[in-house]
Amino acid sequence: MGCTLVKNRLKVLRAENDWSQQDLADRLGVSRQSVNAIETGKYVPTLPLAFKSADIFGLQIEEIFLRDIAEQAAE
Repeated sequence: MGCTLVKNRLKVLRAENDWSQQDLADRLGVSRQSVNAIETGKYVPTLPLAFKSADIFGLQIEEIFLRDIAEQAAE
């Protein structure tokens, strides 16, 4: 039973914009390590950070951050 209940598309979206983790971190106002932790599922972003991410990519939060239904069902 894992603890990650949120998957995200940040890495894909970042690649589509040809941004490094540092580029995205600068836009979000966080460290590169924070972006890495979010992308790898080690950290679930705060709601304000999720909104900021959505604004940066011009998407809805639900288009970036996805519930991991299979993992939730296992719990």
